[in-house]
Amino acid sequence: ERNIKVILEPSNEEEEVSDSLAEMSLDGFHPGNAMGAKVHLDANGSLNWPVLFLYPEHEQTDFVAAFHENTRFIDHLMVMFAELPPWDVERKYLPGNLELYFEDEERAEMYEVNPEHTLLQMLQHRRYFVKAGTPTVLAFAKRSPFSKKYFSSKKVHRL
Repeated sequence: ERNIKVILEPSNEEEEVSDSLAEMSLDGFHPGNAMGAKVHLDANGSLNWPVLFLYPEHEQTDFVAAFHENTRFIDHLMVMFAELPPWDVERKYLPGNLELYFEDEERAEMYEVNPEHTLLQMLQHRRYFVKAGTPTVLAFAKRSPFSKKYFSSKKVHRL
């Protein structure tokens, strides 16, 4: 009904993670953290999703257990980065200084996500596929040397 594409069982090819993400250590993100965090309908008929934020530059993650489908990314970023994370020694990870992306693994392409958009808007994108029941977003500091290098060999679609 919402035009969200969900991959229920990964094929052998889909189990392979892109090289850049495979190198990321998911310290702090253990399957136990996500227990019970599944997409669910609230009393108003809206979906709430568990969402994983990845910060490849610092090999860090954030997990939002219930991200309302009509909430904007910037609203979560304002809460998540109200205080600087201890790993951000350069003070680059500020809500207004972040670029968000999702990866189309099938085509090895990246799509920029407007922080003013809602989760539902991203999930409805024609090239977005929810895997393992958890939408994933990659976050980078704008114009950082790391992001320039990260994207140098990738095709990036700016939306």
